[in-house]
Amino acid sequence: MKIEEILAAAVSQAIADLYEAEIPANQITFQKTRPEFEGQFTLVVFPFLKISRKKPEETAMEIGNWLVEKNEAVEKFNVVKGFLNLNISSAFWVQMLEHIQAVPDYGIVKAGEEAPLVMIEYSSPNTNKPLHLGHVRNNLLGWALSNIIAANGNRIVRTNIVNDRGIHICKSMLAWLKWGEGITPEKAGKKGDHLIGDFYVAFDKHYREEVSELAARYVSEGMEEEAATEKAKKEAPLIKEAHEMLVKWENNDPEVRSLWEKMNEWVYAGFDKTYKAMGVGFDKIYYESQTYLVGKAEVERGLEKGLFVRHDDGSVWADLTNEGLDEKLLLRKDGTSVYMTQDIGTAKLRFQDYPIDKMVYVVGNEQDYHFKVLSILLDRLGFKWGKDLVHFSYGMVELPNGKMKSREGTVVDADDLMAEMVSTARKTNEELGKFSEMSSEEREEIARIVGMGALKYFLLKVDARKNMMFNPAESIDFNGNTGPFIQYAYARIRSVLRKSDEQIPDKLPEGVIVNEKEQNLIQKLADFRTAVQQAGTDYSPSVIANYCYDLVKEFNQFYHDYSILHEPDAKSRALRLVLSANVAKVIRTGMSLLGIEVPERM
Repeated sequence: MKIEEILAAAVSQAIADLYEAEIPANQITFQKTRPEFEGQFTLVVFPFLKISRKKPEETAMEIGNWLVEKNEAVEKFNVVKGFLNLNISSAFWVQMLEHIQAVPDYGIVKAGEEAPLVMIEYSSPNTNKPLHLGHVRNNLLGWALSNIIAANGNRIVRTNIVNDRGIHICKSMLAWLKWGEGITPEKAGKKGDHLIGDFYVAFDKHYREEVSELAARYVSEGMEEEAATEKAKKEAPLIKEAHEMLVKWENNDPEVRSLWEKMNEWVYAGFDKTYKAMGVGFDKIYYESQTYLVGKAEVERGLEKGLFVRHDDGSVWADLTNEGLDEKLLLRKDGTSVYMTQDIGTAKLRFQDYPIDKMVYVVGNEQDYHFKVLSILLDRLGFKWGKDLVHFSYGMVELPNGKMKSREGTVVDADDLMAEMVSTARKTNEELGKFSEMSSEEREEIARIVGMGALKYFLLKVDARKNMMFNPAESIDFNGNTGPFIQYAYARIRSVLRKSDEQIPDKLPEGVIVNEKEQNLIQKLADFRTAVQQAGTDYSPSVIANYCYDLVKEFNQFYHDYSILHEPDAKSRALRLVLSANVAKVIRTGMSLLGIEVPERM
């Protein structure tokens, strides 16, 4: 709890005792005492004069005397007109620090057996391509959000929905049949997800060539260019073949299904390696191939109840005009399902599998409309949890050279990106001379920790709802608001503690004096629980990231101004060792919530 909150509660009680009046603690505010006056916190008493019916100085004196007598936090006070300046006792600051020291996982609330169960969906990859930079941000946000919500006393189920069916999958399958010549990941020397991604790009290349040729022919026959292009996109032989394959898949054609299973296995093996390198995982993975039929059944049930309408061409739609929206396609005219249908089925299965109290979807902001519609449709179908689903809508990661396009092969591949970050960290550490006297194994491990920490922190420190520009060079900097800056501070503290020949005491010596910078650091440590609460309430990992940065800045200033190991006063030395140990503990806990490791040495 912040010292201001403790003082506000005390003043609230003082007013009740002195003037028989009630003022809630949340309506009592303090400000930092101005440098020219003695004290740390100042209370403006003018708002209480109607209650006290006394002069400002007299009211301030009465409240100050009550606090000194009744509250151990206040050592002494002084009054300047209507301002009550309070000195907080060193004993109280020590008490706060000892409380933080006594709790190994300070700031974290563990979930009980009856705690709310929150399911968080993230990743949601397609099996026609490898994970890219956008997926990296999604996975890191989902993992961090899961940790933060768990740290606020909730039970968590981490889940993934794999888009393993649909027209985009058929495009890769068809391309492999036409141009693959029986190639496998082993023969190609590639991860399976990368190999399949190559065929997705190949399909698009050949498809665009067909569209271009057809459109030119239609134009030569007198058709307008725009209309010719649109017709060519629908009439191109490749897209027709892909749609035919999709229909065969939904009709359980054995050859199509066999190819689909084989190619998906290649992709899953690739995904698993990427997730492991990224440091994320899942408690339950759902597959759209297993959920879309449930969704179709729900749509048919809604159709029978008059909730949806079937058009003349056989397609099924939801009319949402009464909700201020438009019509939404649920089943195509050939009977195949769309993403919305699949999400309805997936949601139903999840609530059958788990007693979920809250469902959170970590999906980019380009799907805001989709989840608004999903919520309405689930509610319309009678699922009471439909209205309460949470869409954690985050912004896109942008690049200096424009947006990423998977089908054109212009993405930042997740595996390549992570490898590049580790390589850059290795090179930076070598240039800064931070690898002296380390084994090659330790150097590689530190390069991995620092490189991945730089990547994760850079993507998580920004408000998730905003679009962001990714800059690898900036993220690896050892100065400024970066992961390596925080990791280096942690390693520095751990080095100091290793060099100390004194044990970190559980209880500090009597009479130790806490100076202003030490007080600020203790208060910053105490603020960690508030930061965890805010991050959970706001669904905002950036709150934790920036808290860690602010804590490190505060510690670095303290470290610059005061000696720790060479402090001659034994009491102050003990205080600073405990303070340093707890700063390291909170850094480690905070970064862990973000999925970021911190090295013992750098």
